[in-house]
Amino acid sequence: MNPMLALRQYQKVNGAAQTSEASPHRLVQMLMQGGLDRMAQAKGAIARNDIAQRGILIGKAIDIIGGLREGLDLENHADSLAELDSLYMYMSRRLIEANVTGDPAIIDEVARLLITVKEGWDAIGDQSSAS
Repeated sequence: MNPMLALRQYQKVNGAAQTSEASPHRLVQMLMQGGLDRMAQAKGAIARNDIAQRGILIGKAIDIIGGLREGLDLENHADSLAELDSLYMYMSRRLIEANVTGDPAIIDEVARLLITVKEGWDAIGDQSSAS
């Protein structure tokens, strides 16, 4: 068996196991880390001048940010989450711009913003385990 194929299969199974056992708080952390990982990979694609891969990876980062945005409970907490919703929309727009221009500085900007949000989320801790 191809070792890389075996590694990918292990990662797929391991990721699925982690996801199925994760709390909602942990799932959000995993999404945020996944977004940061895709952005870092997209910067690598930019450095290699791999335009197709850049588009795929930035698209995945945009999808992840969209998933985070969809997870916001705006129906019940619109006042407190409106700014975060706007920030996620801004991040998505900037990533689209990064994809069009191939500018890694834009990806860095969005990554810094997401890191700030993630640090806040990490500091909250898992409320379900604290109950």
